Amino acid sequence: MSDPKQEIMSVERERFLNLREKPARVTAYEATHVFRCAVHDIRVLVSKGLLKPLGHPTDNATKFFAYDTLQELKHDLKWLAKATDAIGEHWKYKNARARENAEQFSSEQDVSDRQSQLSRQT
Repeated sequence: MSDPKQEIMSVERERFLNLREKPARVTAYEATHVFRCAVHDIRVLVSKGLLKPLGHPTDNATKFFAYDTLQELKHDLKWLAKATDAIGEHWKYKNARARENAEQFSSEQDVSDRQSQLSRQT
């Protein structure tokens, strides 16, 4: 059985991509429909300088992108390869850090458990 959230997303994506008149500017969420990725991947592309929002938005502002530029990038195989590599590297780094933190927490927990056991024995 399929995920209802995925079905909703695909309906939204289909609706957006089938618009006769595409908007001149789109949000990061709408850009995900063009590249078939997640919003957090758009953030990675922006942070790596592979995707440039319109204007000069502040860090916490909604980012808009030119739809025509997204269409050009979608057909640029070199850019797609760079974008795919950047997203992969981002998640590789993030997962490695999560593993390190989990291991560090685990080792700190082990030390704490040993100290508790020693204090109970005395």
